[in-house]
Amino acid sequence: MALDARPRAIALMGPTASGKSACALDLAWRLGGEIVSVDSALVYRGLDIGAAKPTRDERAQVPHHLIDVCDPWQPYSAAEFAQAARAAIDGIVARGKLPILAGGTGLYFRALLEGLSDMPEADAVLRAAIADEAGVRGWAALHAELVQVDPEAGARIHATDAQRIQRALEVFRLTGRPISDWQRNARGTRLPLSVLKLVLAPAARSSLHDRIAQRFDAMLEAGFLDEVRALRALPGLAAHPQPLDLPAMRAVGYRQAWEYLDGNATAAQFRERAIAATRQLAKRQYTWLRGELDARRFDPATQAAALQAAVQGFLGR
Repeated sequence: MALDARPRAIALMGPTASGKSACALDLAWRLGGEIVSVDSALVYRGLDIGAAKPTRDERAQVPHHLIDVCDPWQPYSAAEFAQAARAAIDGIVARGKLPILAGGTGLYFRALLEGLSDMPEADAVLRAAIADEAGVRGWAALHAELVQVDPEAGARIHATDAQRIQRALEVFRLTGRPISDWQRNARGTRLPLSVLKLVLAPAARSSLHDRIAQRFDAMLEAGFLDEVRALRALPGLAAHPQPLDLPAMRAVGYRQAWEYLDGNATAAQFRERAIAATRQLAKRQYTWLRGELDARRFDPATQAAALQAAVQGFLGR
């Protein structure tokens, strides 16, 4: 059997707060790697503390890519991410370094590793019309319409996920064909690398819940609310008619902090809601990860040696 001569890459997947960033930094430091963030919150400038973005010191130790690429009021699609990430990976490979793909955004991983279906490009006029319609009817009503025309997408997309509702309706109205059908018949171009998929997750879900709460309290201590106050003062967000509909502000913790600063929750309610939202994110990530059948799973707290052995075996070292 011929040896796989493709360049190697490591994909570190897992739920939020599972230790992916620390593991990626350690592997990159020891193996001569560079990190490509696969996280839909880290692309936004200004989302630092609440998004658990690598610190400046960490980014100085090891090159990081796909961090701080757009402002929080700007749209950024999975297709844009995949294109930019593949360009970054090409550069890493050309430098003789190991690409380490780390994050918890399933759509970004799928777009990067498998490619996206050749769906119609965004139509600015139709997109604006759908947004205007939502301003009158509400996103819940548009989600109900989506359920009627595309039950599969309607079940998958949350009723408050304005960006994905808008895109699904846009595709249907442009083509008369449900977006789920386009996605199901995807023929994207796979990433031309040999990729070791590693899922990092505590064996006990309660352990992850404890980590989530502890990390959020540490974020508060580090000045998370001041970070959100600074975001609210940015002209691009302050002028937006519905800032909480923006993907950046739907990142867990940020919406809850914004509502707290608006006076719509007590400090205790804010903390409880933010932690609950983060746990819900982790639950959705676990659901996605169950579908990654070719991934190897490790508890980073108890199986560090086995994880390292898997990496060394993959790299042939």
